[in-house]
This record gives sequence, structure tokens and C-alpha cells, in this order.
Amino acid sequence: MAWVILVVAGLFEMAWALLLKQSEGLTRPVPTIGFVVCLALSMFLLAQALKSLPVGSAYAVWTGIGAAGTAIVGMIFLGESRDVLKLVSLVMLIAGIIGLRLTSGE
Repeated sequence: MAWVILVVAGLFEMAWALLLKQSEGLTRPVPTIGFVVCLALSMFLLAQALKSLPVGSAYAVWTGIGAAGTAIVGMIFLGESRDVLKLVSLVMLIAGIIGLRLTSGE
């Protein structure tokens, strides 16, 4: 169950990063409020997952989900570049997240 909580925490990390962009420097109220709520939920869920997961693996997976997810959303919806090196790097990042999950003790 801790891994499910960690994945949800990673999704909230992705959401707060995207909302931070939409807030235009924390000047737009609605995205700013969404950013704060998603940030708080992400941290709370990460803290819950860390009760039973090793901190190194959990933190790496959490940040990896946030980073990869944000980059993918940026490419699909925000017109960010999709060059080959970026795509290969994302595949390696996702492989690393899977590898950390497979090698953890739980």
C-alpha cells in the first residue's frame, strides 16, 4: 500500500509543478491555491509512504514520477521540445524508477 501512496504523492508533485507554472510567479490566485494544496498533499503522502519505505528509494521514485510526468505533460500539452535525447533520458528515468521499485525490500 505504501507504494500506491507514493505514486499518488508523485502525481501530486507533478500537479504542483504544473500549477506553479500556471500561477505565473504566484500572481494568479486560483493556480496558486491549487499549487499550495497539491504541494501539501504531495508532502503529506510522501511522509506517510516513508513510514514503511526506505527514504532513498522512496524519495527517488517520488521525484522521478514528478520530473518524468511533468516533462511528458509539458511535451504533450505545453509544446515543449520532443527531441530524441530528451525522450531517451525520460525512458532511462522511468526505467530507473521501475528498477528502484523492483529492488526495494517491500
